[in-house]
Amino acid sequence: MVRREQRPLARIAREFVWPLVLVFLTLLLPLWGFSELAGELRAGAVFGFDEPILRGLRAMTSAGADRIFLAVSKLGYLYGVVPVDIVLIAGLFLRRHLRAATFASMAVVGSALLNLSAKRIFSRDRPSLWESITPELTSSFPSGHAMGSATLAAVVIVLAWHTRWRWPVIAAMSVFVLLVGTSRVYLGVHYPSDILAGWAVASAWAAACHLAVYRLRAPTWPARDRRTR
Repeated sequence: MVRREQRPLARIAREFVWPLVLVFLTLLLPLWGFSELAGELRAGAVFGFDEPILRGLRAMTSAGADRIFLAVSKLGYLYGVVPVDIVLIAGLFLRRHLRAATFASMAVVGSALLNLSAKRIFSRDRPSLWESITPELTSSFPSGHAMGSATLAAVVIVLAWHTRWRWPVIAAMSVFVLLVGTSRVYLGVHYPSDILAGWAVASAWAAACHLAVYRLRAPTWPARDRRTR
């Protein structure tokens, strides 16, 4: 009897509780975090953690670290994330995983458009504590590198969720996203709050795209993914 009672409870948790928890963690909580950062920024507030972290990473500079973080920064967008986005989406379409391809396209393209719009709205100046070895001319908030890398990570994690590669992918993508964000602060072209805002928007947008495409149903990749003939 105990086992019979536990089965419905486990099913309810699996079908209702966990999806709600995931929605809270990946959509509602990031949206709240971004709204707090954006609201404080619009009000002219200065984030107390920005300058200490910038100066702390600046104190760690060396020729070797410069080369490493320059490479990570390049991989974090134009020379890494963007080509992988294109190859991933094209590969999904060619293999006729149309729902997964739609999700990836919406997440990646929408994230880029959101970043461009947000930069225009907030028009935050780049940090000026020192002259960066890779100066940037665009606005600072939120970080495009942080958004792009986090969006790609979210897409790859979703596609790998029901495979044996789930946890290795989560670990690898988490390290990559963290390194990209750190590289932008190390190079002095972003405040830490820019990075946090980028991560928050990317997470919320990817979660919203997932809900729109899969309707709260977890996708499977690639064995169980229905192919449109």
